[in-house]
Amino acid sequence: MRIVAPSQNEVISVANSPQARKRAKQNTVRRLHNASQKSAMRTTIKKLVTALEAGDKAVAADAYKVAVSSIDLATQKGLHHANRGARLKSRLNKRLQAL
Repeated sequence: MRIVAPSQNEVISVANSPQARKRAKQNTVRRLHNASQKSAMRTTIKKLVTALEAGDKAVAADAYKVAVSSIDLATQKGLHHANRGARLKSRLNKRLQAL
């Protein structure tokens, strides 16, 4: 049994078996990886929104392609539900077409 002050990279494990300790470690690694992937997706969306607010259609169109790609990738990896990905793309495309 190991209890450590929590930080984002620490494994807090009260597991007693080697298998449970391994699963706790895997879950931590996967959680951190998923968080970075979600953050990257949000960053691409923010870049698109910034271009949309600036009114630059050419830059927004390029940013839209990148954002859609990152949303699709996140959906394929199971980072969010397929309907959420479709909803995000639809809303972003609607804003792009309104320019």
